[in-house]
Amino acid sequence: MTTKTTVLVVDDDPAAYRLLREVLAREGYQVETAASGREALEKAGITLFDVVLSDVRIPDLDGVEVLRGLKQLSPETVVIMMTAFGSIETAIETIKEGAYDYISKPFKLDDVKLTVRRALDHKHLLKENRQLRRALKVQHRLENIVGRSAAMLEVYKIVARVASSTSTVLIRGESGTGKELIARAIHYNSPRAEHPFIVVDCGALAETLLESELFGHMKGAFTGAIANKKGLLEEADGGTCFLDEMGDIGPSLQARLLRFLQDREIRRVGGREEIKLDVRVIAATNKNLEALIADGKFREDLFYRLSVVSIMLPSLRERREDIPLLAEYFLTKYALQNQKDITHISPQSLNLLYQYLWPGNVRELEHVIEQAVALTTNPVLLPEDFPPKFRGTASAKHDVEGAASSLREGVKRHIRSVLKQAQGNKKLAAQLLGINRRTLYRLAERYQIDLGSADE
Repeated sequence: MTTKTTVLVVDDDPAAYRLLREVLAREGYQVETAASGREALEKAGITLFDVVLSDVRIPDLDGVEVLRGLKQLSPETVVIMMTAFGSIETAIETIKEGAYDYISKPFKLDDVKLTVRRALDHKHLLKENRQLRRALKVQHRLENIVGRSAAMLEVYKIVARVASSTSTVLIRGESGTGKELIARAIHYNSPRAEHPFIVVDCGALAETLLESELFGHMKGAFTGAIANKKGLLEEADGGTCFLDEMGDIGPSLQARLLRFLQDREIRRVGGREEIKLDVRVIAATNKNLEALIADGKFREDLFYRLSVVSIMLPSLRERREDIPLLAEYFLTKYALQNQKDITHISPQSLNLLYQYLWPGNVRELEHVIEQAVALTTNPVLLPEDFPPKFRGTASAKHDVEGAASSLREGVKRHIRSVLKQAQGNKKLAAQLLGINRRTLYRLAERYQIDLGSADE
């Protein structure tokens, strides 16, 4: 059974509210009426109304007071004000206070119906946006970042501590280590999660173009500037701006960025107005900024402004114990996308992945698993499903059986350690490992691990 849309009509004129009740009921809405402001607030305290149509001038409370009371009782209720010509100024004031729209009296019934429909569309859109924001926040929770090595646990601790602050963060690490993923986790676990997360690739544009992208420009500021344009920092107002590849920006832009971080104000290219912004900056680089500072290529004062909190992401070589979990995660992801029933990765294949040096880190591992899943005709990923470079490395050829045994023992120890930490709770253990329970059971069977009798 579908719940009807609820509408409250607030008007001290019986003829007006009876007419609106009849018209809106014919549109399929469940309509209630109130003849005063206090009665309206009493009813709103009992029933959650989708839309309220309220006259501006009603007994005991004026329209602004009613609106404020409704917003306190039910922020999601959409309020439409009704006003005679003489009270337009009050109606405009209610718009500033959060009313969706106002209708002038005497009103046309078609206009009323249209305004209510638009108000409901607006309400549904806001709800969808909230749901999307919540979904993004869930998607970027720390527990959804795969990896439980000691090196990654240290990263998680810093992220958890810094997320609620306003401090600028510098994320450092090789290409492919997941710097943007960590930046998103910080944003979506912060009070800014409902506001924009804007990504700027500082290494992809020439300095003059990057300056315009970041700070915006005024019409005529340069050839091709045919209109005023907001910069990405303005677009991120209230939220977070992620500046990737910070080590690639030139000295002129470094100076402008430093001034923004100091004053929290920008001036568009070709503009005179100082624009105040509330933007959290998270920067990332795969370069040695200290070496660039020593060479005079990066400003030391900007470095200190950017690195109020510094996070160093380990390379995949430094967190090899995460390779089986990451490989299983990517296998599940791409098997589902390609609609393939691939159960697991063979121990010999895991050994090849474990021995490889991974210059491209987690990004390269993901690409390799995606490619193997797409091309294989086997229910298990075998060594021949991977590129020849994996099978041909000297390290992989050397003592394969011993290395595979070492890997198996490492995985077994890690899973047993997590099970102990979870006190035998298999659901919690799977969450800590970053996998689902079915994968945990599969790993336990493969590595002959006793999960015990404890359940969730």
